[in-house]
Amino acid sequence: MHVLLIEDDLDLGPALQKSLKLEGISSEWRRRAGDAPSTLADEGFDGVVLDLSLPDGDGLDLLTRWRRQTAQVPVIIITARGALPDRLAGLDSGADDFLVKPFAPEELASRLRAVLRRCARQASDIWALGELEIEPRSRRARLRGEALALSPREFQLLLELAREPNAVVVKGTLARRLEPLGEPLDFSLIEVHVSNLRRKVGAERIKNVRGIGYMLLS
Repeated sequence: MHVLLIEDDLDLGPALQKSLKLEGISSEWRRRAGDAPSTLADEGFDGVVLDLSLPDGDGLDLLTRWRRQTAQVPVIIITARGALPDRLAGLDSGADDFLVKPFAPEELASRLRAVLRRCARQASDIWALGELEIEPRSRRARLRGEALALSPREFQLLLELAREPNAVVVKGTLARRLEPLGEPLDFSLIEVHVSNLRRKVGAERIKNVRGIGYMLLS
């Protein structure tokens, strides 16, 4: 999972990044509203952790703008403003969850996994897609109950496709999500990994939409 962290505190920002990394969650840290992307579309983020009180504006203004653009990326608000009106305003503006400071970093990681499950329409930590089962946290996958021997890249690719089952994930999106902190992965390498993955999970489960991307069928 790769998330955008918008938090102005110079101590809390790096501390959260370090804690999330221990949970297998990579992140990009921004301190100001002006440093945040104008849109979340095609940015490669699986989620956003958003502070409300920023040096150059209110986090709710960012959230409202993103939701007006119909951005579907889950957003968790973190703030010291824990009064009921503040929580209601955040949720009504499109936040998926609300976490009041101080909080345990492990709870933030757990809540991120929860909102991601909901976005993927999964009810538990074991994602079920027909005969295929995926455990994102332990990075394991099974087909008809048998463990699949997947490379780290193959598992990452399978997970990215599983986030949007029965929908086409374009190659450009996969390229950014597979290398969130570096240069997007070359399309030719994606094709190689997809070919290897199809051999292991069954070619009929991953549809190649020529010239566009791939679809994991459930």
